[in-house]
Amino acid sequence: MPTPPDYSIIIPAYNEEAELPATLRAIHTAMLAQRLTGECIVVDNNSTDGTTAIATAAGTDLVVFEPINQIARARNTGAQASRGKQLIFVDADTRISAELLAEALRQLATGSCGGGAIIEFENTQQIGVLGRLGIATWRRISTFTRTAAGSFFFCRRDAFEAVRGFDQKLYASEEVRLSRLLRKWGRAHGLSFDIITQPAARTSARKLHWYSGPKMLSLVFFMMLLPIAVRSRRLCGFWYKRPVQ
Repeated sequence: MPTPPDYSIIIPAYNEEAELPATLRAIHTAMLAQRLTGECIVVDNNSTDGTTAIATAAGTDLVVFEPINQIARARNTGAQASRGKQLIFVDADTRISAELLAEALRQLATGSCGGGAIIEFENTQQIGVLGRLGIATWRRISTFTRTAAGSFFFCRRDAFEAVRGFDQKLYASEEVRLSRLLRKWGRAHGLSFDIITQPAARTSARKLHWYSGPKMLSLVFFMMLLPIAVRSRRLCGFWYKRPVQ
């Protein structure tokens, strides 16, 4: 068997033919700049577009298929197929830099069991006041509580497996729960869980363009008042349905 890579980058992708090419280009560039060896895995989460063809044509190390359309399940499927000692989860509409990847790998090698990064949104010129307020609020919450956004999430494989990965009973906020479990696991093993503040991960602002500020704010309040809603795919349609363009 070939020697396992040092790290694995896992990209869950559902109908991402528009965003995936830019994401894969950024990841390829970032990986080439690293001293450690890595692999890139795309998980086609039951797409009906050209997601798999694009991933294959881009020279992705491995493309796997997950038939059940659920973010947590797709990420776990990628982790199961991976061979790296460190796991890096990147959303299909998120662009990472060589510096961000290097910092995540450095932290994992020097006392961190996992973490995330500050998120910056692309093309924010047309985002309203409520959208900008939401972005700023999440940034403060993320750094203060050490909670990683799903857009960019990194962790040690042994820690990930010890807490059983992303909770497949959840259709949203699975990264929030995993952050909490890894913080607890890390404390027990003398390791930290960290949020990288520089550089940031850059992600698409498409949801902020698709949905109005009041609608997104009402969704946040609904989830706060009824947290069990994250166990219902129907009630988490915000994360799974896309408006007709």
